[in-house]
Amino acid sequence: MARTKRKAAKSGGKSSAREKLIAALNEDLAGELGAIVQYITYAAKTNGPYRPQLSEFFLAELPDEEGHAKFLSNKIVALGGEPATTPRPTPAATTNREMLEAVREAERRAVADYTKRVEQAEAYGDKGLQVQLENIVADETGHFEETERILREWPV
Repeated sequence: MARTKRKAAKSGGKSSAREKLIAALNEDLAGELGAIVQYITYAAKTNGPYRPQLSEFFLAELPDEEGHAKFLSNKIVALGGEPATTPRPTPAATTNREMLEAVREAERRAVADYTKRVEQAEAYGDKGLQVQLENIVADETGHFEETERILREWPV
């Protein structure tokens, strides 16, 4: 009897951890969907002498964000969850600088969130998820650093 209770407690703990992981991955998915909207919107709104380059910079980020969203959606379903379909809201921005600053902040948040998710995946025992999330951390870190470099010399 004690063995059965321990087994039920373990599986209940694993189920709870899985549900928490699914919820967190859905937050990340909402962030990726939001990033896609953000990049498309900002690419359209850029203006001034750097418009072609800045618009292209935003659009060039789309394949990575789309790939992350696809991965997250598939993993959420594999874990038994339902993927989020509502993107995180796009911050209002009217100038090129405001757009770049909003992107930098979104990338900073993504790095922090995915770093936490790596720890959750490790605790859950899903090595494949852990490795894929580490790769996403590397992608998001690159996006953050590139945006940071652009902003260093961007006119105020």
